[in-house]
Amino acid sequence: MDVLRTPDDRFADLSGYDFTPNYVDDLRGYEGLRVHYVSVGSDDAEKVFLCLPGEPTWAYLYRRMVPAFAESGARVVVPDWLGFGRSDKPIDDHVYSFDFHRNMMLAFIERLDLQNVTLVVQDWGGILGLTLPMDMQSRFSRLIVMNTAIPVGESLGDGFQSWKDYVASRPDMDCGALMQRACPHLSGAEAQAYEAPFPDQRYKAGVRRFPQLVMIEPGMSGIETAKRARRFWSTEWTGESFMAIGAKDPVLGPRVMTMLRDTINGCPEPLILEDAGHFVQEWGEPVARAALVHFGDLA
Repeated sequence: MDVLRTPDDRFADLSGYDFTPNYVDDLRGYEGLRVHYVSVGSDDAEKVFLCLPGEPTWAYLYRRMVPAFAESGARVVVPDWLGFGRSDKPIDDHVYSFDFHRNMMLAFIERLDLQNVTLVVQDWGGILGLTLPMDMQSRFSRLIVMNTAIPVGESLGDGFQSWKDYVASRPDMDCGALMQRACPHLSGAEAQAYEAPFPDQRYKAGVRRFPQLVMIEPGMSGIETAKRARRFWSTEWTGESFMAIGAKDPVLGPRVMTMLRDTINGCPEPLILEDAGHFVQEWGEPVARAALVHFGDLA
């Protein structure tokens, strides 16, 4: 497998981000591939927040939420998917599949032996992340879910199809420019931090592939796993949940999230962020604090 590793100097002096990088390169089934993660707080903390980013982002997306979660005394862990952030990047587009990503994250959770986990997800962080607890139920206790879905072979609407076509037509998509359009309050330096992992087009195989992998047509890989996940959240999930919705998201906004809420057993009324778009974490500090209050971690 041909793999690229983004030079460290691409991540120097990122705006609003000073987290120390951590790495594992011995994940079961992924030996030799280096996976990056942020870890803030004690390894022995009673609670863990596992924060999963999506397309085309990395741990930088959670920089506004990590400090709030950590203030509660918990450990906060934010891994980068292979192909993104500071993790290694296989060059071949076809390496990337639903199971390639999902099995990596299962191995990562086992490798760090994460327990009493609050799963925090958005976008592909949810498409993949919401399929994890059913296969390791004893590790997960709570859920914070933002704009995402559990697709099972049906269309997500014209908005998603437009996004899929947009990425397919731009093999060297400017991730920084995309983020600034989606989150107009970002500074130029913050937007550029999303392009930092990708020195050139060769590094963007994962970015190109994620939209093509979303299970919107019958027979796609991951559908049966997603169907199991839907059943799990509907009939077996007994943990606490919190939902936040970026109302301006044209792809995975209020309509899709309302359907997801109906799937999650016991999910309360969502927090609606009228000014937020798809990348809710960029409005994330009040979301994190509202979730902590909801769970009783903050007064």
